[in-house]
Amino acid sequence: MTPGGAGVAQRHDQPTGGPAGLIGTGYELGGARGARSAVVDGPYGGDDGTHGPDDASRGRDGDGRRSLMTHGSAGDDGTGPGGDISTALAARTAEEVLAGYLHQQSADFLRSLRLHRESGSDAEGAGEAARQLRRAARRISATLHTFHPLTEEAWADQLRSELGWLSGTLAREQACAARRERLMAALQRLTGRGERPDRSDRSERQSRPDRGKRGERTTTSSATGPAASTAGTSTATSSTPAADPDDGALAAGAARAGALLDRQLTLARTRAHSAALQALGSSRFHAVADSVAVLASEAPLARTAAERSAGEALPPLAEQAHRRLAEAVAALPLSRAGYPYNAAALSADQRQDAPWHQVRMLVRLSRYAREVIAPEYADTRLAEAGRALEWHRDAAEAAAAAAAAARTPRIAPATAYALGVLHADQRHEVEAARFAFGRVWLPRTPERKS
Repeated sequence: MTPGGAGVAQRHDQPTGGPAGLIGTGYELGGARGARSAVVDGPYGGDDGTHGPDDASRGRDGDGRRSLMTHGSAGDDGTGPGGDISTALAARTAEEVLAGYLHQQSADFLRSLRLHRESGSDAEGAGEAARQLRRAARRISATLHTFHPLTEEAWADQLRSELGWLSGTLAREQACAARRERLMAALQRLTGRGERPDRSDRSERQSRPDRGKRGERTTTSSATGPAASTAGTSTATSSTPAADPDDGALAAGAARAGALLDRQLTLARTRAHSAALQALGSSRFHAVADSVAVLASEAPLARTAAERSAGEALPPLAEQAHRRLAEAVAALPLSRAGYPYNAAALSADQRQDAPWHQVRMLVRLSRYAREVIAPEYADTRLAEAGRALEWHRDAAEAAAAAAAAARTPRIAPATAYALGVLHADQRHEVEAARFAFGRVWLPRTPERKS
């Protein structure tokens, strides 16, 4: 069964939302202006789209979900805390809400930086501090992007760019380590027999009931003649374990494939670690840290942020981020991805993966925007969708690493075969992640009672 809930096919007539003609016919690059600069560890961007008047008049997004301010925690029946959120925002100015959130995230950034410096030779502590540093950097950058009209634009653009450089530099080492661990585990799973019974054990279990009913089988044989003789021959043949040549070829090349991947990814991680250390000691990084330190005490916001209430200024900007997400999701082929084992993700084409990576960044933008205006009401559906798309990204990058290793000159055919099997396995993971995202995002149709 495919991970992530595979095995339950989506109905072909299930509503998937979005403009007609987009769902199930491929994808469109677009619907997300500025996502590259907003989500600091993502490489994709696109153009802005439009929102249909029919969806706006219903108070719903293009995929049929309630708007950001009207639904509560994900998965509820629509009786969310929208009234409480609106009341709380109306009592504060936009400057108070934005400045408070940015102060909190910048304080987390500076605290993580101090922990990173104090970790010394503790690699685990340094890695955790770097993750917390990137977490705060992502939230600061996303907030400055989503609520850009309420900030001093030149300052916000400069800080977003520098946070993107820092977060991307720190992310490479962790990505290489996670990719190596993922591929080594996949190789072990594909070649090891610890998770599956041996063929001889299976054949013994299959032949055991026949031996227990030998007299019954003899009687049947005399009654049915040639048919029973054929069945007896089949049973005898199945009791002898047959060697699978594919397993032998895979086992022969797996060790060398693992060694090749380990060497390449360890080298990439070492280089990423050196680049991160160099970046953390550079004058450019110190300038970023100084800007964040200023942000921790005084957020450079536009004058309009102090003059307008938070309930008037912030929700429309958060809704705009949510609409861009809905439009980008509408361009995905979710109707086909809703079928398990659809084989749509098996071709390693970067243009095919790009829209999904784009949606991952927009999910993050929408989730962070909700954190600003309603930090006490987390949207669990957005969190689940983000996890599914991170799984998609990790599997796609792991498949690309296996394909790159297979292009190494003068490797043995068995090694190339093992890398090909590994690549196909990771592309199946990509397919399963798309299925899981569709199950989280699409509206559920109630089951009919018989």
